[in-house]
Amino acid sequence: QVQLVESGGGLVQAGGSLRLSCATSGRTSVVYAVGWFRQAPGKEREFVARISWSSTRTMYADSVKGRFTISRDNAKNTVYLQMNSLKAEDTAVYYCAASGRAGYRTYIPTTDYDYWGQGTQVTVSS
Repeated sequence: QVQLVESGGGLVQAGGSLRLSCATSGRTSVVYAVGWFRQAPGKEREFVARISWSSTRTMYADSVKGRFTISRDNAKNTVYLQMNSLKAEDTAVYYCAASGRAGYRTYIPTTDYDYWGQGTQVTVSS
C-alpha cells in the first residue's frame, strides 16, 4: 500500500501562486509515476500533470502548460505542484495519485492510478 497526503491548498487571488505538496509513504518502491488531478464542482476529475518516479519525465495538461510545474524530492518522498499565474478556472479540489503500473502508459487517465490522496481545495478569486 502507498499512502498519499496533499497539503498547500488555499485561497489566492487571480494571478497569484500556490505550491501543493504530496507526501508519499508506505511501499513507494512499487510506484512508477505520481500525478496531480483536479475536480471542480459538477465536473469530472481531470489530469493536470504527472512525473515519472525513476526519471524526470513530466507531462502537463494543455490548460496548465507554462504555468504549473511538477517536481519531486526523492529524499523526502514528496511531489510538488508549483502553480503560478492562477486563474479562476483553476479552482478545484486537487488530488495526487500514485501508479503501481508498469509498461508503456501515458499516466493521464485516472484508471492508470492505484492510490489517491484525500485532496486539497484550491480557490482562486477573480
